[in-house]
Amino acid sequence: MTTLTIEPSTTSLPDVVMPACPIQKLLKGQKALVTGANSGIGRGIAIALAHAGADVVVNYYSGDAAAEEVVEEARRCSSRVYAHQADVSQEDQVQEMFRRMLDELGTIDILVNNAGIQSDALFDRMTLDQWNRVLAVNLTGHFLCAREAVREFKRRGVVPYVSCAAGKIICVSSVHEVIPWAGHVNYAASKGGVMLLMKSIAQEVAPYRIRVNSICPGAIRTPINRPAWDTPEAYQELLKLIPYKRIGEVDDIGRVAAWLASDQADYIHGTSIFVDGGMTLYPGFEAGG
Repeated sequence: MTTLTIEPSTTSLPDVVMPACPIQKLLKGQKALVTGANSGIGRGIAIALAHAGADVVVNYYSGDAAAEEVVEEARRCSSRVYAHQADVSQEDQVQEMFRRMLDELGTIDILVNNAGIQSDALFDRMTLDQWNRVLAVNLTGHFLCAREAVREFKRRGVVPYVSCAAGKIICVSSVHEVIPWAGHVNYAASKGGVMLLMKSIAQEVAPYRIRVNSICPGAIRTPINRPAWDTPEAYQELLKLIPYKRIGEVDDIGRVAAWLASDQADYIHGTSIFVDGGMTLYPGFEAGG
């Protein structure tokens, strides 16, 4: 028998553009809300859920034109889709967003808590406003949206012909829920908070057949981190942190989200799924430290 041995590459691999990959209609008949869905990872998730058959609410804070582009792309899948502007850190705006969704789509089956921001500074130069705003969007926003979703999931219960779960919540966290990040203390603290928020909600609502999990992206090609990948020099530096030697694409996250929201993942609960090309393997130690 001939075996093929693949040796680790010692040179930088070329950039990879992920091909379009149709997703089975795993979510047909389900209603999803994706926060921060007009760009980056949120956009990719919203479109992936639509491809999987879900009707989708595209939440956004600013950028009407970008949000409508996502709506148009998702509608190509024959899904019911609309955009809704709301600041997820504001209780009244979150409650109005959910009221409208229940009026227009009847219920919610899937919540993807994706909205997040960065406001970076060295710790001793960070302002209270920078701290408060990041925690308000990245952590309080998850709480407010998850609370409204759980209320509806409990009210409606399981609808077997739609899903074997009463509802699914996916929190978009980060590798920085476990990797410290100097210069980004507010962001890392918010993601660490998301991790225990997710697990604590999961522990509480499991008896109601409500599933709660997190997706933790590593370096993904999005506008928020453009300086880290948009020049050859920056990209090569970034690859030092990624054992798999390519940057992640929003499709990498979207496909995981669609599967995690489906009944195929029904026994996954209270878990952080890292989608990071191995970044959490701490590649600085790959040669023994």
